[in-house]
Amino acid sequence: MLYERLKEEMSHKIKGGIYHETQILLTYNSNHIEGSRLTPDQTRYIFETNTIGLEEDTTVNIDDVIETQNHFKCIDYMIKSALEPLSETLIKDLHRILKSGTSDAKLEWFNVGDYKLRPNVVGGRETTKPSEVSAAMSSLIGKYENKKAFSFEDIIEFHYNFEIIHPFQDGNGRVGRLIVFKECLRHGIVPFTIDESIKLFYYRGLKEWKNEKGFLVETCLAGQDKYKKLMDIFEINYS
Repeated sequence: MLYERLKEEMSHKIKGGIYHETQILLTYNSNHIEGSRLTPDQTRYIFETNTIGLEEDTTVNIDDVIETQNHFKCIDYMIKSALEPLSETLIKDLHRILKSGTSDAKLEWFNVGDYKLRPNVVGGRETTKPSEVSAAMSSLIGKYENKKAFSFEDIIEFHYNFEIIHPFQDGNGRVGRLIVFKECLRHGIVPFTIDESIKLFYYRGLKEWKNEKGFLVETCLAGQDKYKKLMDIFEINYS
């Protein structure tokens, strides 16, 4: 079982296993989608050595490094809480871990670890007003947790609704994708990853969800196939 393997390797700090590769794969891809300029090799180097190796005449954004280290911690938290029901506290914890120590965290109104105080947009579209976020999140989680069975599409639909609410000032995409991975582990579904090759299809799927759910579902299935290849390397059954 994937969850058990990830938990065991995390607990024993096993190198070179699926936990190790998942940390690098998820962190690099999710941060890169949001604009991080770190390379896959730099991401791997930070995880494996807790240092940043730079070539001559190379500069890096400090926030990129901090958020990379924080994302590693988010994945650990996500694995530890994988079997727990979703809650506002758990989701806020992920945001707090992700954004702690960044330049954004120095801004009082940014409200790290809590819901946004200022309106924001995603893809040029308005999102839920700050004054309405708490009620919207409570409703979303309540409806989701009241389901008697969970499918791959149910998890994707939660992701869409989370991103439409856009509850945090920043970091919504990364927190949202961590939630999806957690929920897949919780319900015995192979998780998916979104990389550069399917990023535009992913954005299109979110934009068109109400009109055509298939766009996002198919994109996430493509991301699931990519993760299955990683599971194949480590001979983890997903049938």
